[in-house]
Amino acid sequence: MTTPDTIVLVHGFWVTPRSWEHWIAHYENKGFRVLAPGYPGFEVEVEELNANPDIITAVTVPAIIEKIENELRTLDKPPIIMGHSAGGAFTQILLDHGFGASAVALNSAPTEGVRVVPFSQVKSTLPVLRSPANRHKAIGLTLDEWKYAFTNTFSDEEAQALYERYHVPANGGILWGSVLANFQPGHQDTWVDYRNDNRAPLLFVSGSEDHIMPPAVQRSNVKHYVSNTITEHVEYEGYAHLLPAQKGWEEIADFALDWALRHAR
Repeated sequence: MTTPDTIVLVHGFWVTPRSWEHWIAHYENKGFRVLAPGYPGFEVEVEELNANPDIITAVTVPAIIEKIENELRTLDKPPIIMGHSAGGAFTQILLDHGFGASAVALNSAPTEGVRVVPFSQVKSTLPVLRSPANRHKAIGLTLDEWKYAFTNTFSDEEAQALYERYHVPANGGILWGSVLANFQPGHQDTWVDYRNDNRAPLLFVSGSEDHIMPPAVQRSNVKHYVSNTITEHVEYEGYAHLLPAQKGWEEIADFALDWALRHAR
């Protein structure tokens, strides 16, 4: 078996590839090539996306998946794929499409069919879901909403600094689509084949204090997989949604990498 030499990091909503900055440097220092593809139009910086949210409104899940898959096709051998939040759902889709040697989904958003909706998740996404009109908008979070959804275990100073550095609006249409997917006929944008025996091994990592994607969501997601491939779940106590930036992230990054290398196919 050839050991993967590339790690692909997929970001979630309300942030950009910049949110992976610590992990990029960490893995590069270990000798890996690290790619952190942005969504279509996200080649610009956080400041430009906040100033021009129309870029975000134009994004769709199929376009995100197509863009990342096109990058993966240029690689000489299958990479390790890691996704955070919505990036975790996208990671599952990429694996289902045959990409990746192994993968890790951190505080992952659910794929189609996962119906667990904890109260804290409802509260975290209410800025978007309070109005169907937001399906056609890019919706940002206030600092207080950010603290509740992303950084509830951080100090106020840390939360504000990360808000200013990472936060961008999210595509309301995609979030509404993920909610409606379980009530519409046919396969929707976040569908995966839970019986796919050819899928690469997948590890779910949860932060116990995550409000927007609580561990119950990932536990339910894991149970949906009935294929004969490896699907595992671990939970880290005391971690919020913005786990990749929380103190102690290095331990999780190293565990995730070790697991992915041991299980790479």
